[in-house]
Amino acid sequence: MSRATIERNTKETQIVLTLDLDHPAPPQIATGVPFFDHMLTAMSFHGGFFLDVKAVGDLVVDPHHLVEDTGLVLGDALKHIQEARGGVQRYGHSVIPMDEALSEVTIDACGRAYWVYDPVFPQTHAGTFDLSLIREFVVALANRAQINLHAHCRYGANGHHMVESLFKALGKALAQAYAPRQGGSASMSTKGVI
Repeated sequence: MSRATIERNTKETQIVLTLDLDHPAPPQIATGVPFFDHMLTAMSFHGGFFLDVKAVGDLVVDPHHLVEDTGLVLGDALKHIQEARGGVQRYGHSVIPMDEALSEVTIDACGRAYWVYDPVFPQTHAGTFDLSLIREFVVALANRAQINLHAHCRYGANGHHMVESLFKALGKALAQAYAPRQGGSASMSTKGVI
């Protein structure tokens, strides 16, 4: 199974997300936060998978809850697909440039949540979007999907370019890690169980 639809409703956000890893189609992203929409679209497009996100949040406060909760819901969808598939390739890695920026993402879909996130952006915002919120998305995604996720911006002079290359690398790494694997979860570890 390569498709999952997850819904999350709280007092702060209402999110419906559909992820299909095997049937690419143009992404359909509507969160009310244009920069975040742009990043999710880039992730889906360059990962070669379908992503539909319809999200409403308390943006009058700020986009924090919406960005973080979208990471939670995407993580839930990935976990659901991994459990349904039984076996996935487990590891994914991508290094993507964008002009002067270079970003790297490495994933281990191992059932253990751990994350390393070390970008230092030369600007605090891309337009009106607070770039510190990208960390909240990455942490939520790693925790809920139960993956090791290492996200690095090696260098860059433009925060927009750095984040965009990071999301493109994330898409490619996710596509690799969650590709089907014969032999079920037993084939993913020398222990015989993931």
